[in-house]
Amino acid sequence: MNILFAASEAQPYVASGGLADVIGSLPKAINRKGNDCRVVIPLYKSITEKFKDNITFVTNITVDVAWRKQYCGIFTAESDGVTYYFLDNEYYFYREGIYGFYDDCERFVFFSRAVLEMLRYIDFKPDIINSHDWHTAMIPVYYQVFYKYQQNYTDIKNVFTIHNIEYQGKYGKEVVGDLIGIPMYHFSLLEYDGFVNLMKGAVETADRIVTVSPSYASEIFDPWYSCGLDRILVNKKDKITGILNGIDCDIWNPLNDPIIPASYSSVNISGKKSCREALVSELELDDNENPIVGIVTRLVPHKGIDLIKYALEELISDGFEFVVLGSGNKIYEDFFREMAKRYSGKIYVRTEFDSVFARRIYAGADMFLMPSQSEPCGLAQMFAMRYGTIPIVRETGGLRDTVRDNGNKDGNGFTFKTYNALDMVDAMHRAMRTFEDKESWTSLVKRAMKCDFSWDASADTYLDLYENL
Repeated sequence: MNILFAASEAQPYVASGGLADVIGSLPKAINRKGNDCRVVIPLYKSITEKFKDNITFVTNITVDVAWRKQYCGIFTAESDGVTYYFLDNEYYFYREGIYGFYDDCERFVFFSRAVLEMLRYIDFKPDIINSHDWHTAMIPVYYQVFYKYQQNYTDIKNVFTIHNIEYQGKYGKEVVGDLIGIPMYHFSLLEYDGFVNLMKGAVETADRIVTVSPSYASEIFDPWYSCGLDRILVNKKDKITGILNGIDCDIWNPLNDPIIPASYSSVNISGKKSCREALVSELELDDNENPIVGIVTRLVPHKGIDLIKYALEELISDGFEFVVLGSGNKIYEDFFREMAKRYSGKIYVRTEFDSVFARRIYAGADMFLMPSQSEPCGLAQMFAMRYGTIPIVRETGGLRDTVRDNGNKDGNGFTFKTYNALDMVDAMHRAMRTFEDKESWTSLVKRAMKCDFSWDASADTYLDLYENL
């Protein structure tokens, strides 16, 4: 089966979050099962500078963006057995960064149309196009409006994956004529609550909708989680499926990770103690037997940062020590910097994204805190368990699907249900009591490390869905 993934980012070329990890690892798992899954992303400035010697020019074409025609270069490369395509337009993509520009709508409308135009010029016809998040939401819309009955485009099926429903691509109605360029009698595909909503267009036109965990597939029908899109999703319930994300277990493997100070496995976890000691020494934490809690996250409200703010000083007084890595809202960054000054030796804070340091936290911390208000899937809790660091999470989305509470001594972490700081503190106290029982804690660590979060099972589910289409 031929499958084309269209996304705004992908490892190893460009990344800003978990989407890139998924696009970088799921196609490899699909290809291992005898299929041909390829990936197309924009050719950003950072890719051009870092990988230019490994990327080959294919051809250049023009792409309609409403009333204008724009240049598009097509490039290709291979990584870990997966063919990648890169769509180039320096006006749109030769910039510092990926998102957050005033013309993001135009940039990704261009990219979506260019993906479909590209198929005329490459030696690959997909059976399935799987688009990811709002940046590629126009692909199924354009396919239905312009391409469905064109020669060489018939019988392509469209799947749309929602990684985070909070970001939907909402714009004013004026973009239909000026940027999107579909006939006004198709405007109803995109119109929602008086605006243009690109994700709504994908929900209307894609053959199947996938979310990144089974629990999230249920939650998005609830207005609390849907960010206003629940009314249309309820009407499309029959074509929505939740498939849990996985991780690349070859990359995330403490047995052969060159970044961490010592190697270890679920059979012999002695190396984790060395990683912990190295983290304590590097960050000048108080050298004692108190549990070290890692937090690697974006500092934004839906990650549960308000719960941490409310309870942090109490938890420090209870004996927890914290290592915080992440950037985001200035009010949160300022809070954690102030706590680091006030409680030197008890909390270390770095307000940036550092993937190398993140791995040392996963390996060196004892516990990992994710009190998310909402979490479509979450990968960090899987990374933490892979490295024997026990997650403490709120039961939402993919956190509910991956972390089982250890109340009966058979779980792989600690959970709490309500979005409440006192419930979070209770879960942490239960974790500390287990931590103080070294035999029970060692069993818990080994149990967490043995959990299978590889892409194999999820890839099978994706393939079943594709086959059914």
